[in-house]
Amino acid sequence: MLNSKTICIAFGSVFVLVGLLGFIPNPIVSSEGMFETNVLHNFVHLLTGAAFRFGSVVLDGKENLTLKAITVAYFGVALLGFFTEGNMLLGMVHINEADRWLHLGLAMAMVVSTIGASQLSTQLVASSHA
Repeated sequence: MLNSKTICIAFGSVFVLVGLLGFIPNPIVSSEGMFETNVLHNFVHLLTGAAFRFGSVVLDGKENLTLKAITVAYFGVALLGFFTEGNMLLGMVHINEADRWLHLGLAMAMVVSTIGASQLSTQLVASSHA
């Protein structure tokens, strides 16, 4: 069933995969890829994935809060990216134009997921009380 827990597991798994992929030369996510990353950027992906997974497994019952918190953080990252001149976010994390738009798209996907999970949860609770 699609709920906050499965959404966190899915996002977490993808972020961990992308973080690991960033350490391997490839045309998509790497220092030479379409989405340019450096080691710190790859670690941020791994930490984000770990946060999603932690929130879905260890913080049982707090999956929706985890999803909301990381969504807010990602909107912050997206906005910061658009206000950053050059290719170094906070002087440490390598980004490019594709990263900026991807971060915004991810934040929006997280919002849609949060709303969808909340609505589904509300419908399930309502139907169980009927």
